[in-house]
This record gives sequence, structure tokens and C-alpha cells, in this order.
Amino acid sequence: MARIVVIGAGVAGLAVAARLRVKRHDVTIVEQATTYGGKLASTRHGAFVFDTGPSLLTLPAVYRDLFNKTGRALEESVDLRPVDPGFGYHFADGTHLTMPGVDPGRCAQALGDAFGGRAAADWRALMQRAAAVWSLTRGPVLSSPVAGARDLLPLARRPQDLRAVAPWRSLHSLGRSHFADPRLVTLLDRYATYTGADPRRAPAALVTIPYVEQLFGAWHLGGGLATLADALAERCRERGVQLRLGTEVVQVTADGGRVTGVALAGGERLAADVVVADTDARQLYTELVPSDRRLRGAVRRVSRATASSSGFSLLLALRGRDPKLLHHNVFFPADYDAEFDALFGRDPRPVDDPAIYICNPDDDAMRPPDGQAWSVLVNAPRHGSAAAQDGTVDWRAPGVAEAYADHLLAVLARRGVDIRDRVLWRAIRTPADIAADTHSPGGAIYGSASNGPRAAFLRPANRSPLPGLFLVGGSAHPGGGLPLVGLSAEIVADLVGRA
Repeated sequence: MARIVVIGAGVAGLAVAARLRVKRHDVTIVEQATTYGGKLASTRHGAFVFDTGPSLLTLPAVYRDLFNKTGRALEESVDLRPVDPGFGYHFADGTHLTMPGVDPGRCAQALGDAFGGRAAADWRALMQRAAAVWSLTRGPVLSSPVAGARDLLPLARRPQDLRAVAPWRSLHSLGRSHFADPRLVTLLDRYATYTGADPRRAPAALVTIPYVEQLFGAWHLGGGLATLADALAERCRERGVQLRLGTEVVQVTADGGRVTGVALAGGERLAADVVVADTDARQLYTELVPSDRRLRGAVRRVSRATASSSGFSLLLALRGRDPKLLHHNVFFPADYDAEFDALFGRDPRPVDDPAIYICNPDDDAMRPPDGQAWSVLVNAPRHGSAAAQDGTVDWRAPGVAEAYADHLLAVLARRGVDIRDRVLWRAIRTPADIAADTHSPGGAIYGSASNGPRAAFLRPANRSPLPGLFLVGGSAHPGGGLPLVGLSAEIVADLVGRA
């Protein structure tokens, strides 16, 4: 039995702690915030409840496996509900698409009904390719530790496999080569934003994201997705994990060439045989670990990596109901490329005409009978000082956040959704808020951006070069988002067992 300290009580930290505890290790989670869940959080205003982080669950099998192996089934711990229809998509030319919540065939038919022409056949053909990429990458990449390019060589053994993954190609390029209808390209491009990336630079392998979403379904948790964090924390407590909130780690300690524990802000030291860091990899390697020549390569790589985009959100308590909107809704701009120019160009700035996502939960536990609880989200540059010149925007500058919130409501009104006279209450969450709450650099939601094949496939390894130190969560392999951080917890729990 090993003594293990987990830094961070985000989803991955809670998940790996539960898995390690049932392997009979002595596990303590240390979290700097006064609550658990990390980015998976919620807030309440009277009868209105808002998810302030993820609002969609895909690939629930990841958490079914976790809950089954640590105690009771997932469905006994949360209210798991399928969302169908899955999405309402609204395009600048006036086209409206209602996408089913599950089944690639039904989704292709919906696209054919909305767009006509070759849309259904083109989408089916792309999803067939996505199925091949998923089959190739699910085991050797997403469910296994990847320490370097050599671990990816099996994907290149057969020419047809290499052509399917196409590491030299971007997601945007893949869409343009498969689709005659530019609206399909726009729809595919959106999935790059699931990883905080630019579709013109993100790898074509991200085509697996819509495939997984449509094959395994879109899911909601009754009361909000943050109830998953509650269930994970409760599972940890049931298994005997010690959870210390409001406790900041200031250093990972080492002696004799391996980890010895952590030092806390108040001067206390916790001895450990293993430290698992559910924190941003850049912060870990540049601020928390001791100087060690074995870590130089890891420090250099995370310092050079481009952080993902962030998000700007409005939480709106609304009077009345709008029957035209679904649970999940996306309003696309006329020029989607301009959004990525604003986010990833040399002069980052809030997007003037962004794609706007509205989560309008069809959940009576999250709204009063005569109201709606909307979470409105747009992609946004990370937060930083005006003098930094590092691809960021100063979201704390006077008037910036309020002016942008008003601007987004005006954009929605121009797109036919004017709710300004229905707002009972609103709250604004900027990248600066995300950075303060989660210690992610500038509020980067997904760690490093998946811009380029190396960034997408070669994130910081789960096993660090320093013996006894492991990385879990969105900034490490295999990446960000609820399914992938759950998979990272499984990978790390297995690695610790073999250490």
C-alpha cells in the first residue's frame, strides 16, 4: 500500500483518487479551492441553477466503468438522462437544423433534410472514416499512456491506417475535401472548439468527436452536470479518501531522485510515495516541482505549448419560456474563420461576431415553472495583462466584461433571439474568473490547444520523468473534456499500480 497525495479535486483528481483507493492505497486529495469539481461547477440564483463548466456529457461508459469499479453503478449516483433532440443549429443564411441526440444514421438524414443535395451521403461517408479513426485510436492512444512519438508508431504500420488518421491534415481541410456544402464544413469546424483549438490547425483525427457524440449519445444529469462532481466526491469519501479543501500546495518535494510528498502554503508537509497532479502541467513543471535535470525536456515542452482558448459566459435567469429553443443550441456567424483569426491571430481580441452556444436545460430542477436558466457561452481569448503581449486580453479592465456581455445580447437579438426584456438576473464569467477559480493559465479551458499533430497527440505524459510523480486531467494525456479526463484517471491509476 502506497501513500498517495493527489493535487487538485477536479473531476480527474476525484476519479483517480477513487480508483487508487479501491486498490488499497492511502489517498489524500489536497485542493486549493474551498470546494471540489474544478471546472465542473454550478451556481444558483433562487430557483435558477446554472452549470458554469461542462453542460454536455458524452461517452458515459467512462464513468459507468469508474462507478462500477469503485462501488455502486453510475445510475444509482446521478440522474442520467438522454438528450434528444441533441442540438439546434442555426446558420447565418437562415437554415435551422435539429440534430438527433444519438445515431449517426439519423443525424445524416437530418442533415439531408435541412441542407438537401449530397449532405446526408457526405456526412455518412465522413462518419465511416471517423469510425475507422476511432477504432485505431481508442485503445492505443486514448486508453493507454503515450510518452512520446514512438508510442504512436503502431498507427502508421499499415498505409490505410495512416491515411485514415492523416496526421498531416487539419480538421478544416478534411471537411472541405469531403463536403460540397459549406454549412457542413462550419458544423465540423465547431468540434475543434471542444478542445480549444483552431480547426484550420487542429488535426483531422478530431473527426472522432462528432462520431462519438452521435454514436453514444448526448446526455444530461438531472439537476445539472455538476452533480457528477458531487457523486465523485461522495464516492471518494465512502471509500475512505481524505479530502482537504482550502489547502494549497506550494511545492512537490523530492529527495534521493524521487518524489517524497508536498509542501503546503501554511508550512505543513505531507509525506507521500506517489504524487498525482490534477493541475495544469505548465504550472506543475514551472512552479511546483524542484529543479531536476530529468525534467528539463518536460519544462521546455510545456513552456513552448500554446494554451487553449478560454470562454466568456453569461448566466441568465429569464422570465417565461421560449419553446423554439432546444436544450443545446448553437448560432453560427456568417464568417466563422474570423472567429478563429480573433482567437489565435497575432492580435487576440474578443470575437465581434462569434458562434454563440446557449444551454437551455430542459430540467425542472434547474428552473422555476415560469422561467428559464440560460448559460450563454462564446469562445474567448485567455486573460492576461495588457502589457503582457502573450496572446491574451485583460478581462479585468474597467467596463470590458460588461460591454461585451451587452454586445452578445445585441448579437443574439440580431439573430432573432431578443431576450433583453426578459432578463431577471445576469452574471458574467470571464477568462479571468476561470483563471482565478482553477489556476489554469489565463483561464485556458483545455490545457494546451490541439493545434498541430504533436500538440494533439503528444500532450504531457501521465508518468513524469521524476519517479513517483504522475499527471492527470485535461492538460495531460489524452486531453480535456469529461470523457478524456475520466480516461486519464484510469490510465494513471493503472500506471501507479505498476510503478
